[in-house]
Amino acid sequence: MSRENGRPEAGVPGAGEQLALIREAVRETKAGRAKPRTWRGAELAAGLPVARVLVDKGLVHLDRYFDYAVPAAMDAEAQPGVRVRVRFGAGEKGGRREGGKLVSGFIVERVAESDYRGVLAPIAQVLSSERVLTPELLGLCRAVADRYAGTLADVVQLAVPPRRARAEAKPSPAPLPPNAAPEVGSWERYGAGAGFLTALVRGDAPRAVWTALPGATWPQELARAAAAALAGGRGALVVVPDGRAAARVDAALGELIGEGRHVLLTADAGPEERYRRWLAVSRGSVRAVVGTRAAMFAPVADLGLVALWDDGDGSHSDPHAPQPHAREVLIQRSVNERAGFLLGGLSCTVEAAQLVETGWARPLAADREQVRVAAPLVRTVGDGDEARDAAARAARLPTMAWQVVREGLKHGPVLVQVPRRGYAPRLACERCRTPARCRACAGPLESQDAGELACAWCGRPEPDWHCSECGGARLRAQIVGARRTAEELGRAFPAVPVRTSGRDHVLATVPGAPALVVSTPGAEPVAEGGGYAAALLLDGWALLGRPDLRAGEEALRRWLGAAALVRGQAEGGTVAVIAEPTLRPVQALVRWDPVGHAVRELAERAELGFPPVSRMASVAGRAEDIAELLRSAELPSGAQVLGPVPLPIPDPARPRRPGDPPPGEVWERALVRVRPGQGAALAAALKAARAARLVKREGEAVRVRIDPPDLG
Repeated sequence: MSRENGRPEAGVPGAGEQLALIREAVRETKAGRAKPRTWRGAELAAGLPVARVLVDKGLVHLDRYFDYAVPAAMDAEAQPGVRVRVRFGAGEKGGRREGGKLVSGFIVERVAESDYRGVLAPIAQVLSSERVLTPELLGLCRAVADRYAGTLADVVQLAVPPRRARAEAKPSPAPLPPNAAPEVGSWERYGAGAGFLTALVRGDAPRAVWTALPGATWPQELARAAAAALAGGRGALVVVPDGRAAARVDAALGELIGEGRHVLLTADAGPEERYRRWLAVSRGSVRAVVGTRAAMFAPVADLGLVALWDDGDGSHSDPHAPQPHAREVLIQRSVNERAGFLLGGLSCTVEAAQLVETGWARPLAADREQVRVAAPLVRTVGDGDEARDAAARAARLPTMAWQVVREGLKHGPVLVQVPRRGYAPRLACERCRTPARCRACAGPLESQDAGELACAWCGRPEPDWHCSECGGARLRAQIVGARRTAEELGRAFPAVPVRTSGRDHVLATVPGAPALVVSTPGAEPVAEGGGYAAALLLDGWALLGRPDLRAGEEALRRWLGAAALVRGQAEGGTVAVIAEPTLRPVQALVRWDPVGHAVRELAERAELGFPPVSRMASVAGRAEDIAELLRSAELPSGAQVLGPVPLPIPDPARPRRPGDPPPGEVWERALVRVRPGQGAALAAALKAARAARLVKREGEAVRVRIDPPDLG
């Protein structure tokens, strides 16, 4: 029986009778003369007869523990961390007392007495004696729930995989002794690389933001960092964006430390096998994990290193409530468990730059000479450049780009990156191409149906816009130029085989023979034999023209990911990018300077009050519900409410996604912006307001997301 409703189950003794039984049992236990007691014909646990249970109900107003009585027959199994079944929501109906529904939950604590002075229902069933929700994992889930204005039950559902009885029935292997300390290897190319590994072997907790050199060595470098932590007698956790990257790191780590010392946690393993591996980690049989997003909660014992690769990849943000980001979860784990921290990537996000700027982490990068050796030559082609010969015109390519492809095919495969379709245009000054932003909140301007300008954040109309840089008054869409397709390239080079890699069919590798490999961003396969001879990055306007605060950062990240697969400049590797050469992300690609780009982006966001310098929350729902929630919420002082503005109606042809409005409803979105240091107060205020509305059953549900990634 929960503390929620204060009503006993059908047929149970009255509140006073049951409470007296429990209290007397506790007194006798303390006095050393505990006697068996019965309740509904069953004995109660003599020592700690009350279990606090986290019920699997993700409703924000039920985000607390509920007390249940522990029958004596379950005393040994009903321990903190195990899964149980309990009756939840018992009440009266038609003058009769009826029990609630059976729901799952976890015991988080055993205590002598309950704070609740009503009737406690007993635990209905202990599903398993396996302690899957450890105190460390529970504390992490609580911290994540608080940060993202979510419920503990929702986070635990993300952290603990569903039970598989057959996997639990099998014992895990005995743990192996620590491996030997790894050699420095290619980490010597980074100034502080050897020192970072040495600190991990000593058992220290260094924190670094690592800008990896281009090439195929980063999986081995991640593996060496994990092996160093294991050699120091502690655990290691490596989180990567997708299964292809996880397989590469898994193979590198297995080759370095041998089999049996780590596990691979990805969805490809299947539910039962993945749970078996998860149990091996929870039981302490292995102390190293390589995995995708869900592995960020893996219960590694005595964690010595958490590593995240490519934190700008959108797959690191969980789509399920409360939508945590792997970077923030691993930062929390590093602090809670005093573990080392490694945030690596070919690019650098503004969040990574902020970690360095605040002194929380140290930079870990190679000098410019090493970058020049490893990086390919990058050449730029403007959107308006035209082809000067018939072959280039047939491919709808500027002459220089066509020549790069033709020369590259003489020496090996050529990668062609083609952005996905469907990006919406962003408005910019026609003269200098500075993005058009609102004078009130600096949000992006959009063209309305009547041709009038309005802010996409706060909805404020902008009838008399002028460019802040050059004073121009004319706007243009930043997506200028024709969309090239893989089919046209294939017709331009009819004697060359064409391979494609994309959403429906992603290639892991391609042979080193001459071929055109057409790929969407993020699906580029690795070329055998040392890498691609050349790469062509098409339609840069499509990436740069997205109506997103991260458009430039994301474009540079996608370009660097593709260009890093090309041979170094000394081996003749060349990359041609079709985009306006003067734009900041293009120049950062030419110089191969992702850190410099991130630092400048961070400074600009600080000036405008954008995240991550500020903290933001997105509130989505019907207009009247948003207004009521924000009116009742005790927001931090100085909080700015931007909007609300209408949300785009989802395409009915595509599958429904988390966060989409119910069919037939028109939703709006408001943004709440607060100063640095007020993020926790903002999350708490919005969570409390949502809980109050649910208790009062006022209006429809409102969806809240902290740090939304899709800001315009």
